[in-house]
Amino acid sequence: MDQGLAAVVQHLPHRRRAIMELAMRSESFRSLCADVVDAERALQRWKQTDTPISRARSDEYMALIEGLLNEVELALATDIQADLKP
Repeated sequence: MDQGLAAVVQHLPHRRRAIMELAMRSESFRSLCADVVDAERALQRWKQTDTPISRARSDEYMALIEGLLNEVELALATDIQADLKP
């Protein structure tokens, strides 16, 4: 499992199977997962920095991660809906 998928599964363990299935079929979904891990790495770097702007940047990256995970959930829901159509 690549790092992006592992990061998303860590946040959404109950959706592991759906995440893995969609990742096998969708390059754009895999890219979205990679964005999550990239944002998490940036967040960790900002958390380790002791500058006046580090708190603001950390907050921005936390919001970015939340938004990306919302996109993941939407992609999973959309994929499920597509599977249900006759």
